[in-house]
Amino acid sequence: MKKSFIGILIGLIAIAFIFAGSAYADKKRIVFSGGPAGGTFQVVANAIQVYDPIKNLEGYNIQAQSSAGSVENLRKINSGKSHFGVVYSGHIWLGREGKMKNDTNKYENVMAVAYLYGAPAQLVIKAGSGIKSCKDLEGKKVGVGNAGSGAFANCEIFFTHLGIWDKIKRNAMGYNDAASAFGNNQLDAFWLFTAFPSGAVIMAAQTNDIVMLDLEADAEASGFFEKFPYFSKVAVPAGTYKGVDQDTPSFQDSTLLVANKDVDPELVYQMLSLIYTDEGLAHMVQQKKTFKEMKIETGVNGIITPLHPGAEKFWKEKGILK
Repeated sequence: MKKSFIGILIGLIAIAFIFAGSAYADKKRIVFSGGPAGGTFQVVANAIQVYDPIKNLEGYNIQAQSSAGSVENLRKINSGKSHFGVVYSGHIWLGREGKMKNDTNKYENVMAVAYLYGAPAQLVIKAGSGIKSCKDLEGKKVGVGNAGSGAFANCEIFFTHLGIWDKIKRNAMGYNDAASAFGNNQLDAFWLFTAFPSGAVIMAAQTNDIVMLDLEADAEASGFFEKFPYFSKVAVPAGTYKGVDQDTPSFQDSTLLVANKDVDPELVYQMLSLIYTDEGLAHMVQQKKTFKEMKIETGVNGIITPLHPGAEKFWKEKGILK
């Protein structure tokens, strides 16, 4: 009798697994491209994947995947290998125009869905260094970000535009390594392209009196915003870093949620309707404070390329688009 009961129980469990597997298989797999492990892009993907209302979205199974970052996401989403992802506004614009570095392909299948957060340029120098503008960096040792990173790419764009990229002593390294080298007098300045406050700048300010260079002035005077319209003006607020007691004007690129043009508009609309609620936005901020920038009011900030039809419907209903 006991063996018979155990056999029946095992059979029922097996049937339950079969039904559960069938229900899972009936769901359409939706790939969400994030970024490298530990990076903010991947936090976005993971946060959306684990949010209960999205996990329980009828008919769909959202799966986060890691990637190399913005450019890889652009290509994967354009080809349809990924359905959603995180891409810088600048890369979307350059991709549509066929102006990616060493790549003239046009990536026209990637459509904007929502603004997530801004990634501002920050350039750290030592107080009393005599460096007043980017032009004064000529001949100086400058940390420019990891090779292949968004920070490095945007530093190259900006400094090349100013005519100083080949006139500085470039050091390709990560933020923390740059802060350490800066503290040991191995660098005269270091560049970041990330949300503030940055732990690396905080570290640098603990061992040195630092100054943040005004980057907006050089950008404005050189016509940078006209040539690269996806960058927008921003200021690092006074008090963000020790000893920096005034706002520091700069510029930023916008980090966007995007989707392939063939993704069902209703799915895009549903996802936005779940994320952009008080509960959804609180969930995002719980994952990372950077996401406090995500609001209904900022939903289309930094978007200069076409919106996905599902996103257009959502933002029109919210009164953000006419």
